[in-house]
Amino acid sequence: MKSIDPRHYDVIVSPVVTEKATMASEHNKVVFKVQSGATKPQIKEAVEKLFDVKVKSVNTLVRKGKSKSFRGTFGTQSDVKRAVVTLEEGHRIDVTTGL
Repeated sequence: MKSIDPRHYDVIVSPVVTEKATMASEHNKVVFKVQSGATKPQIKEAVEKLFDVKVKSVNTLVRKGKSKSFRGTFGTQSDVKRAVVTLEEGHRIDVTTGL
């Protein structure tokens, strides 16, 4: 069994399971929540090592946190960085089964 660097587990926080992410999976794309300081090369390396797939490209976005009011107290949810990972042909990740 090959050794996996523990830092890879810190880069990928969790998969995103939404209707839009599910539709993207039909086109060999997988969406992950990632660490806010993670770079595209770090995300690519982490996905390749953890899931044993070949990554074609990585696109990132930061989803701004929403402003909320609860009983007169205002607050803001945290910003979330997401990565849309496009896989090479023939490679798949099924996020519904887990690691």
